Amino acid sequence: MSTSSLHPHGVFSAALTPLDAELAPDHARFVAHCRYLLDEGCDGIALLGTTGEANSFSIAERTALLEAAIAGGIRPNQLLPGTGVAAFTDTVVLTRHALSVGVDTVVMLPPFYYKNVSDDGVYAAYSEIVQRIGDARLKIVLYHYPQMSAQPISHALIERLRKAYPATFTGIKDSSGDFANMTAMVERFPGFSVLGGADPLMLPLLRKGGGGCITATSNIVARSLAYVFKHFGDSDDDPALKAAQVRIVKARELVSRFPQMASLKALAADRTGHAGWKRLRPPLESLPAEQEKELLANAAAFAPAANLGTATRRSDV
Repeated sequence: MSTSSLHPHGVFSAALTPLDAELAPDHARFVAHCRYLLDEGCDGIALLGTTGEANSFSIAERTALLEAAIAGGIRPNQLLPGTGVAAFTDTVVLTRHALSVGVDTVVMLPPFYYKNVSDDGVYAAYSEIVQRIGDARLKIVLYHYPQMSAQPISHALIERLRKAYPATFTGIKDSSGDFANMTAMVERFPGFSVLGGADPLMLPLLRKGGGGCITATSNIVARSLAYVFKHFGDSDDDPALKAAQVRIVKARELVSRFPQMASLKALAADRTGHAGWKRLRPPLESLPAEQEKELLANAAAFAPAANLGTATRRSDV
């Protein structure tokens, strides 16, 4: 389903950001990666999130990468850029920019530097953002990742935001790994798209009424995730569905053995033959040689089966 619809559903890749020798985003390589992910079956690209190292980039770098994706032929309704930063005024700038280039759905962290703030404070920040932008096209997917942001998004806050701005707050990415929290949101907020941030949880979440996923491991197992999204209603006895889910779980476990983003970038370097993919912007670091060797030695465990094909992406993306 297109992200320009009211409630985004599908497999969205939390895309990696390749870097050039000066540690700046490599636009051409990023566009090529986006095309690869879409060809593998992703419904869209959630660029400039945690996996994309977004908080290591300036506003200018972030806006330039989004413009490069569109200039490279990725349609605006295939893009979900992360626009939430610590200063809500910068969030306004990034979100206005996304709208100006035709992107109407963004993924938005709450302001995250100050800790132990109340729901009233977080609500005030989101409300200021929506009111200052003042654009009816805007759709916001909230981003719940308390392990990283230390700012959880409560159910009470979601209810308040949806009541005040029912056409704006259309979904949430839950990267907490708390399946009970995800299913509780599905039950409490009908029509609200709950997108899992942990790849193995997408299948059970879909069966509870969830909307799909925005995940890091989709950078390497997009085809399997797309197959699961398409066939989640099939019987568990379906061998192709079972095999796809096994590959997803194995991939997630493998890239979580070592630092995840460095692992994913090492795998991207191996797939493309371009060693520059291993670069991360400090303070993040590439994998040590021994860890990379172990990672690559185990990568065959999640190679997609040929019978899954590459045409699982739906035509309305």
